[in-house]
Amino acid sequence: MRTRPLLALAGTVAALSLTAVTPASAADPAVLTTANGDVAVGDVLTASLASGTNATLYSSATGTSGVSCAASGFTATVTDNPTAPGTATESLTGHTFGSCSANVVGVLGVTSITVNNLAYSTAVSSDGTVTVTPAAGSTIQTTVVLRTLLGSINCVYQAPSLTGAASNADNSITFTGQHFTKSSGSSLCFANGYFTAKYAPVTDAGAVVTVN
Repeated sequence: MRTRPLLALAGTVAALSLTAVTPASAADPAVLTTANGDVAVGDVLTASLASGTNATLYSSATGTSGVSCAASGFTATVTDNPTAPGTATESLTGHTFGSCSANVVGVLGVTSITVNNLAYSTAVSSDGTVTVTPAAGSTIQTTVVLRTLLGSINCVYQAPSLTGAASNADNSITFTGQHFTKSSGSSLCFANGYFTAKYAPVTDAGAVVTVN
């Protein structure tokens, strides 16, 4: 008569024992996380140039002639952050440059560099690939205003997209030799621009961001 109750009790004890030795499985992390947990949709990520580096727009892929900036930074709002592995998306709403100089013949200095056509869509994949694309029908565009012997000139450069790499070693995003073509400007504007910059660390409210 007591067989069933004893079996039930034994099953309950076994279940409790299993619970005691097996911790509750943690939820899988999102693609973007910080020490505080998953990055939330709507959070704003920011980054400036990695210490000791410059952002450059050179006239050739292997040369050192062009424009160099000691200051640069970006601001992006997270629009989707799925469970890893996957691809998180952001809206790049701000990208600035400052303390710029040029070593181009006939150019006396750099007045400003302005990123046009914002916002851009940014995709960050679990493998570290970062892709920046413009809105449909638009283009990634940067206007460089140079001071020359003949006065101020505007050099406009465009690219269909940019590809970078995220690294958890220093919580960075690096763009290397991203090709822009001149869409307008005087003959003093070099015909091609190759953009290189390293931003680190990428942070969310002061907490460094990791890609999973």
